[in-house]
Amino acid sequence: DVRVVLVTAPDAATAEKLARTLVEEQLAACVNVVPGVRSFYRWEGRVQDDSEILLVAKTRAESVDALAARVDEIHPYELPEVLEFSATGGSEAYLKWVLTETQG
Repeated sequence: DVRVVLVTAPDAATAEKLARTLVEEQLAACVNVVPGVRSFYRWEGRVQDDSEILLVAKTRAESVDALAARVDEIHPYELPEVLEFSATGGSEAYLKWVLTETQG
């Protein structure tokens, strides 16, 4: 079962470190780094407006908890965004590749 996990990062260096770590440690088969995201959110009672970078990680369902824990370990945010979505369809060959390239 393949999952897509979204993570935001404050800058390019952090995004690259997260993406490279997740792939090198086989917690994700692939991580897309999407610059130019603008996030509005409420934090500590105030509305924030920040430029961020979005990471889109593809992994297996049973790796999501380990991926989230690793993000927590190396992410500079007090509360990093980690959102999981089920990949309910797509290229069978790609989905199989994701499962092959991640920890099982």
